Amino acid sequence: MSPNAIATPPSPPERKWLLAIAIVALVVSGIAPRDRLTWFLEVIWVIVAIPLIAWQWRRFPLTRLLCWLLVAHALVLIHGGAYTYAETPIGFWMRDTAIAMGLEATRNPWDRVGHLMQGFVPAILARELFLRCTPLRRGGWLFYLVLAACLSFSAFFELIEWWSALIYGADADAFLATQGDQWDTQWDMFLCLVGATLSLLLWPRLHDRQLGLRAD
Repeated sequence: MSPNAIATPPSPPERKWLLAIAIVALVVSGIAPRDRLTWFLEVIWVIVAIPLIAWQWRRFPLTRLLCWLLVAHALVLIHGGAYTYAETPIGFWMRDTAIAMGLEATRNPWDRVGHLMQGFVPAILARELFLRCTPLRRGGWLFYLVLAACLSFSAFFELIEWWSALIYGADADAFLATQGDQWDTQWDMFLCLVGATLSLLLWPRLHDRQLGLRAD
């Protein structure tokens, strides 16, 4: 499949709006973040991704679905970076809502949302790259390799957190966002797996149409 053989990338106006949303949110979050080091460590992925995608767009435009998902993921990272994941306002609202519903909730769950998205969005990114850049076709092997790619990145991210703790010491506590949970690393990787699985079950037909692939 040719890298440019896609059916529906975002329209130019839509692309501009998506780019504007990501850039404005990034700039606003960087004005006075709760912790500057945590902000940088969390949003570095957005800072790198925006120019990379723009640079490669003419040669390798992304599908409309993937672009929307990437912006949604960027907003999750930016919100967590601005406030630190343990102190995000949306996370506190989620916790308080859970308590009001009679559920047991003692922590700000925004980092859980972040790791769910760490599988949910990269799953479609990996799927698109596999289908457009390799001989791999739809089926069980694609499903497995996408999950493996997401889990490998999740494990690598946990290594980054470990290295950050070794380098920055207590200054990296907000970036780690364990909130006293000894199983936080395991939860992070599990939620990534759940997010990737949900994404591969939810989006394939729409993604296939936008890639110009016929239904099986």
